[in-house]
Amino acid sequence: MYKIFAGMILALLIMSITVSAETPDEKGLAIATEADRRNDGFQDNTSNMLMTLRNKHGQESIRRIRVKTLEVQGDGDRSLTIFDNPRDVKGTAFLNFTHKTGDDDQWLYLPALKRVKRISSRNKSGSFMGSEFAYEDIASQEVEKYTYKWIRDEEYEGNDCFIVEYYPVDKKNSGYTRQVSWVDKKEYRTLRVEYFDRKKSHLKTLTFKGYKKYIDKYWRADEMNMVNHLNGKSTQLEFSDYKFKTGMKNKDFTKNSLKRAR
Repeated sequence: MYKIFAGMILALLIMSITVSAETPDEKGLAIATEADRRNDGFQDNTSNMLMTLRNKHGQESIRRIRVKTLEVQGDGDRSLTIFDNPRDVKGTAFLNFTHKTGDDDQWLYLPALKRVKRISSRNKSGSFMGSEFAYEDIASQEVEKYTYKWIRDEEYEGNDCFIVEYYPVDKKNSGYTRQVSWVDKKEYRTLRVEYFDRKKSHLKTLTFKGYKKYIDKYWRADEMNMVNHLNGKSTQLEFSDYKFKTGMKNKDFTKNSLKRAR
């Protein structure tokens, strides 16, 4: 009798563990949710950015940019990107409203034309200002924009990482069928992303370097490198002079603010 009873208890325990175990989809979502939670509450930040465009022959073009970001509770972040030089792009400004669900709102101000151009959601896979970053790459990566699947754990450059696949909810307008991300287990920072195009080919790879922690909580990378494996081009972003909680408001992120951006 005791053996039968013990066997029943063991079977129930095994069933309980099986039922409670996370599926790869659940684990992937949990990782993405935790990474998002750890960045919650930054309010706003500003930074300077050096964008270096390189063609397949190694020739370079450099742009100096300022970036402002506003955290919006209950929705996606807002950002304003202002080009300061060279002369041919000076005064160009890009405004992005990321939404947790539905299409993002994006506008580009072109000083030569003195008008604000709305970026269609159908063009989100297009190149941002001639770089290897698409419009969808520079929007904040809201959890609701993707479904997820944990693939495996793996060490990457000395960091123990989760490997998670991201699948865009907006399959029609995204330029990607999936993204594969390396997320370090200790701080939930993204270290590497591989992008696969609509033909399921490995299109681009983005790597992050020089992470630093600001105001004892928020991690930001000093450098991001996007390499396009099909055309041989790359874009490097170098960030400096981060400032947090500067007091920016919604009024600082409007279509009118694009024209006033200096």
